[in-house]
Amino acid sequence: MTDTTPIPAAVEDDHHGDILVELTGEHGEMLVVSGERIPRVVLTRAPGAEVDDHILIGTRDPRHLTLTVDGREATIAPGKGKLRRRSYRVDVRRAGTSYRLVPDSIPSSRLTRNGKHIGDFSSDGDRRVIAEWRDGAAVEPADAAVGYALAAAFGTGGQPMWMMAVDAISTALP
Repeated sequence: MTDTTPIPAAVEDDHHGDILVELTGEHGEMLVVSGERIPRVVLTRAPGAEVDDHILIGTRDPRHLTLTVDGREATIAPGKGKLRRRSYRVDVRRAGTSYRLVPDSIPSSRLTRNGKHIGDFSSDGDRRVIAEWRDGAAVEPADAAVGYALAAAFGTGGQPMWMMAVDAISTALP
């Protein structure tokens, strides 16, 4: 029998208090973000979906992902995660609000709400997430919950295309 004990990672957010990020399920198919001052976010990978070990939630295929925020369904659309840094974006739409988490440097990604930059996230894929909120941004509890969930599930940051091209060329040379 497989152990289904959640694997938690706790974070203290200056604006939203203690936040818990848990990976649960027999095969790590559910990511749960919760805290006293944020709504609960649940990101679930469908049973039987092909799993990519480089992604904490296991897939970037939106057909195999379900997202709820405070018990209400939201739409999630991760990019394919190919050559360009922007292809690693993750879009969420919930209750008339659109979010995008997109890499903007090697270690971090920016979170936008309805196109406005509200914060920056860093995560190495170990469920530990660091958030830095923009000065003057009115960050709502749902913004934080969604940002933490996306950063934990998909990781943050990405190399620029020119750096990947240099790596590919140097690998191909004798």
